[in-house]
Amino acid sequence: MRSMKRIRAIILLVFSFYFLPSYAQLAGMTTMAVLDMPTSARTAGLGMDFISMQGGGINAGLDNPSLISPNDTRRMALNYTAMLSGGSFGSVAYALDSKRFGTFLVSLRFNSYGRFTSYDEQEHWEGTFGAADYQLGIGWGLKVDSAFSFGATFKPVLSQYESYTAFTIAFDVAATYTAAEGRLSATALARNIGTQVVTMGVEPQKIPFELTAAVSYKMLRAPFRLFAAARHLQHWQIAYEDPLEPTTIRDPFTGEINSPGVLTQVLDNIGRHIDVGAEVYIGKMFFVDLGYSYRQAREMRSIEAFNLSAFSFGIGFRAKRIEFVYARNNYHLSQAPNHISLVYKF
Repeated sequence: MRSMKRIRAIILLVFSFYFLPSYAQLAGMTTMAVLDMPTSARTAGLGMDFISMQGGGINAGLDNPSLISPNDTRRMALNYTAMLSGGSFGSVAYALDSKRFGTFLVSLRFNSYGRFTSYDEQEHWEGTFGAADYQLGIGWGLKVDSAFSFGATFKPVLSQYESYTAFTIAFDVAATYTAAEGRLSATALARNIGTQVVTMGVEPQKIPFELTAAVSYKMLRAPFRLFAAARHLQHWQIAYEDPLEPTTIRDPFTGEINSPGVLTQVLDNIGRHIDVGAEVYIGKMFFVDLGYSYRQAREMRSIEAFNLSAFSFGIGFRAKRIEFVYARNNYHLSQAPNHISLVYKF
């Protein structure tokens, strides 16, 4: 009876996520990029925004609060990424267990966009200025029983761009189901529920709300775990129509409109919602992460040559007190940022 009540509660939670107001927009239509970037090298290597896997460590709880666990107590995580433009972003996190009220995860994240040159209306040089976002994270996770865990993260963000300031309040809410002795794990997550309360302009800018789900599965005795994520479930149509390379073309001689078939468009759009990855274990201390994003492949495709913009990879080392992960994700045709994560147990 209790299990049925929990299942009904999760279903109600998922449907409430789906019917949240449609201020959610896709990348390029929102502000607060710091809310929409991978936190750790492991998630970047898998090509995910977050992972669904019990025992994933303290960094897993940063993006998926339902995975914040007492096992992460007295662990500190340091994450750093060098961006393509010369900027960088990173985070530091530490977990505390209250024993009665769940586990808390406190983090501080920064996103520095580098230095810019300032000119007045007459194009006279006025010096340089910086632009950065700073995000405080207060996460809470509670493991109800061996199958269900819940969590939430409060994420206020302070943005400072030259002399302009903005302040944003956002929340993440998640639920995870685990079975088969931890080999199967599934998560429903609502990310970035909130709004700007102090703006740089007249009206608040939209933040990147997203309803998403993820699953991972490890076959018995298999040296690997498979991952999949369904993104932007609050929107069906997420394909970007490039005006320089339209999919719908009018024949200049006959006037006929040539466009992909309905089935092709449906399959293409489904593929854009799904990211897949795998983690391969080499002994007990090493692992390799691989990821693929069809949406990234379509949006970063080049008509001139094949490229690896859809692929990501990472390699990690895990010992008793330390974990180190390095990853690259090809977000761009010519370059890929380097993600580094270090976790230490005190």
